Parts: sequence; structure tokens; C-alpha cells
Amino acid sequence: MVIAPDSFKGTASAEDAAAALAEGWRSVDSSVDIEIRAMADGGEGTIDALAAAPGAVRRTVDVTGPDGRPVTAAWVVLDEPPGPTAVIELAQSSGITLMQELAALEAHTLGLGQVIQAALGEGAHRLLVAVGGSASTDGGTGALRALGARFEDVEGAPLPLGARGLEAVASVAVDGLVPLPAGGVTVLTDVTNPLTGPSGAAVVYGPQKGADPDQVVRMDAALEQLAIAVSRAAPDHAPDPAAPGAGAAGGTAYGLALWGAALAHGASAVADAIRLSDALEGADLVITGEGRFDGQSEQGKVVSEVGSRAAAAGVPVALVAGAIDAPTDGFAAAVSLTDLAGLAESAMADTLAWLRAAGAQLAHRP
Repeated sequence: MVIAPDSFKGTASAEDAAAALAEGWRSVDSSVDIEIRAMADGGEGTIDALAAAPGAVRRTVDVTGPDGRPVTAAWVVLDEPPGPTAVIELAQSSGITLMQELAALEAHTLGLGQVIQAALGEGAHRLLVAVGGSASTDGGTGALRALGARFEDVEGAPLPLGARGLEAVASVAVDGLVPLPAGGVTVLTDVTNPLTGPSGAAVVYGPQKGADPDQVVRMDAALEQLAIAVSRAAPDHAPDPAAPGAGAAGGTAYGLALWGAALAHGASAVADAIRLSDALEGADLVITGEGRFDGQSEQGKVVSEVGSRAAAAGVPVALVAGAIDAPTDGFAAAVSLTDLAGLAESAMADTLAWLRAAGAQLAHRP
């Protein structure tokens, strides 16, 4: 059996959730051979999931956080041929949970670029950059500054960090950007939003980052101005602001694409990195799960990725979720922690205990 859940946001990491499910199953049936493959979708928890990979090593570096205060950011190095892959998580250096107070116009991604520089300095052959959970809407310009790009106003003066600075962007210089590592850079996105417009980074996610309606309009206009300046500076390789995922992490995906990074579906890339398909070969069951199973779960999230790979391998799938708000017809079994506990608050108060209970319940099923 393979256990491959996402994290249960705010209550259990993917690794801890998987271990609890395994413990619950073994309390009923100790004969089963269980392989744990903790998953993530390119947002928070990605490095925790990949840190469990064979040979993975965790690193840390002190960088500038999204509000200017110093933070210690972790990343993971995977031992892969032909050279090490560094897995970097934006939330570690520039995440919204690092903000003392939300400041949508001032928050930035400088720290992310500093972590990237540290990984390059240690000889990373390839970078995987998970960009979920950002505090800012700066189009990735903070990260690009740390990598050598320049963003200036009409008088040639450097812009302040954050979305507020982008309102005055007139020119972009990319000739100073550090080279990409030999194996390239892949940005792991967990959303498909474009950079600007009604479904863009500012309009959809700005309010979550503390932006009021006027600030949302300003940030959207600033990102549009950034795209215009980028197209002038790099007409032959400017990223497409309308590309799916360009608006991920306040446009950080767009900014890193200017550096030369490729955008990829986060859950799929994580599944490849942990060799999920190999683990599913010959398995009799896979258990996956997340905090809430709803209509978005089938849109490229962990549950849908695990489900599609299990279907290709002919392996039935059981679902465990904190709450289930969508049909579960395609699953061999489905367990809601809220139903087990009686109340959502109870399930969230001791998630690992209820995950163990869910594992035991699944083991009792025929």
C-alpha cells in the first residue's frame, strides 16, 4: 500500500499525516507493506515533502523577509544525477506567514532571490522553486533584483521594493542577471492565474494579502506596467503575462520566467521527484488526502494527481479529508475526519488522532 497525502493545512504536515494513517492501519492489520510518499502541490510544505526523499539534505540561510526583517529560510538538496537539485520554497523566505502585519503594497520577494543565490553558490545543478503562500504582489521583481536585474523609474533611479515601487517602473535591465544553472529552473505553481486582469494575481489574491479595493486596482495596473516594461527590455524572450500560472505568487512565476525559468504543474513535479509512479507499481491500494476535498481538488491538486497516476497503474484510491464537500464516486473509499470527530473544530484540534482513526477505519473495510 502507498500513502501519499497532501498536508492538512495548519494542522498536520503531509509526512505526519501519512505516518498517522499508516499507524492507524497497522493497529488493525500489521501485515501490510506500507510505502509513504508525502505529497505537495507546489505551495507550502513542498520542501517538507521532498525532504523525505532518499539522500535529501536540508539547508538553511539567513535572508531578508517580505517585510524587511531577517528570516532563516530552509531549502532541500536532492542527490540526483547529473548533479544536485535544490528545492526552494518561496513561503520559507517571502511567505505571508512571515509578515508581522500584512502590507500588500510593500511586501516583496527579495529573500527568495537570496535563497536562490545561496543554492547556486553551493553548486546546484537544477532548481525547483515552489511559489505558493506569498506575501507580495511584486511580479517577482524582488527576487530578480537579488539575481542581478534592475528596475528603474523615468529618471533612472532604482525603485523601492514591493508593488508600490512597480507603479513607477519605466525600464527593466536584465543584462546583469546571473546565468541559469546547467539543469535549468522550474517554477512549481499550484494555480493557473495569469499575471493581470479579472483573474490575475492582484484581483484574485491581493485581498488575502491585505489589499483594499483601491490597492488591488493599483497593483493590477503596476503589474501591467511591469509587463510593458519587460516587453520593451526583452522583446525576444519576454514571458507571456497571459500564460497559465504567470500570476502565481503575486506574479513571481512571471518574474522567474523572465530569468528563463519554466513553469510546471506543482503536484506533478513533486510526484516525479518522489518517484510516486514507481511506488504505485504493484500496489494494492493508495491512500491520499487533504484538508478539504471540494470542487477545486480535481483542478491539478494533490488528490487529482495521485488519482490519475493510480488510475494509470490500475490501483484503487482511498480518500481521507478533513472535510468532504464534493462527490467521491471515483474512490474505493472515502473518510471525512469531520464526520469521524463529529465537529470540524474537534477534527482540527487533534488531526493526527483522527487520521489514525481514519487509517483504522479503512483497514476494516473489505
